[in-house]
Amino acid sequence: MTDLAVIHEDADLLVLDKPAGLLCVPGRGDDKQDCLSARAQARWPDALVVHRLDMATSGLVLMARSPAMQRAMGDAFATRRVHKRYDAIVDGLMPLAADWSLIDAPLMADWPRRPLQKIDVVHGKPSQTRWRVKRLLPERDATHLWLEPQTGRSHQLRVHLLSIGHPILGDALYGSDTVRQRAGRLLLHASVLEFAHPGDGRVLRFESAPPFS
Repeated sequence: MTDLAVIHEDADLLVLDKPAGLLCVPGRGDDKQDCLSARAQARWPDALVVHRLDMATSGLVLMARSPAMQRAMGDAFATRRVHKRYDAIVDGLMPLAADWSLIDAPLMADWPRRPLQKIDVVHGKPSQTRWRVKRLLPERDATHLWLEPQTGRSHQLRVHLLSIGHPILGDALYGSDTVRQRAGRLLLHASVLEFAHPGDGRVLRFESAPPFS
């Protein structure tokens, strides 16, 4: 397959909408060579990866079309000048509040169980996630959340939500058997990207509605 959902294309940048189940970059083995970057490079040979989403996560992915743009946008991500928002549906009913709440829990690799991550207050790297209830789903004993990661650790949103007792539905890595079975996929979607274009400074905002409800 070479299908691509193109949200934005210009001479410097691409914004693509990645489906769940597709790798961002090639993995190990012949069966893991189909990925978003390979599909993009088949159409735009200059396309370069700037950031990644987990294979199980869907949503907006930014790619650069030159090494200079890749560096510029990589720096923008590293210095938190890219606004990111995700939608997720999690297990259980969470408290409604007018303001955003913060999960502040350091993360590190769980080496014996790689690629899993874990919270470690002594050795972990600082990790923060803001969350807010979009809507309660009492008939499903679930909550639709907005999430805004303030840092970019591997599996950050999944581990942070698990740590407060509300794992993301369909999470095959961190969810219990019951949580895994409550959805056919991980209900996590990268729905907003906003940043200043390195070329001319104009603020660009891209949105993608989650393919679940």
